[in-house]
Amino acid sequence: MLTRALSLVHIDFAARHRQPSWLRVLIASVAAIASSLAADALLVVIGQAVFPSTKGYVHFQFHDYAKLTVIGVIIACIGWPVVTRVSSRPRWLFFWSAVAVTLVLWLPDLYILHGGAPGDAVAVLMVMHVAIAVVTYNCLVRIAPVGADAVRAGPGSPGAARQPGRHASTRVS
Repeated sequence: MLTRALSLVHIDFAARHRQPSWLRVLIASVAAIASSLAADALLVVIGQAVFPSTKGYVHFQFHDYAKLTVIGVIIACIGWPVVTRVSSRPRWLFFWSAVAVTLVLWLPDLYILHGGAPGDAVAVLMVMHVAIAVVTYNCLVRIAPVGADAVRAGPGSPGAARQPGRHASTRVS
C-alpha cells in the first residue's frame, strides 16, 4: 500500500536525470529569497493602498514577515534537491508539494482571522503565501533545473534532443 501511495505522487527513487548543481541551487536560493521578500513588500504596499485600514498592521512590518519568509524559502530550497533525487518527475512533485504547503500555511492565517484579525489584512497575508510559493518554485525549477536524462544510448536515442518535461521545438531555423 505504501509503494502504491508513493508511486501516485511519483516518489519512485528512479530519477534518470542529472541533479541540479549545488552552485545553481545556491544562486536560485538567493534569487528566491530576494524575490520573495520583494514580492512581500510590494504586496504589503498594494494591500495598504487597497485597504487603508491595514496601515500599521503588525504582520505587515518587514521584520515580522521577512524572518518567516526567509525560513520558508530556505526549507523549500533544501527540498528541491531532495525532490530531484527521489522522483522521476521532480517538477510535478515539487509543484504539488508547493500547493500543499501553501494550503497548510494558510491555517495560521485562518486562525488569526478567527481570532479577530481584519479579514482584508489576512487576505493580503494569504496572497503573500501564494506569491512566495510561485516565486520560489519558479526560481528553483528554472535557475537550478534538472539536467537531461543521465542514462542514454547516445545522441540518436529517443528523447536525446530534449529535457524531461519539455516539448520538442517545432520552430524551423
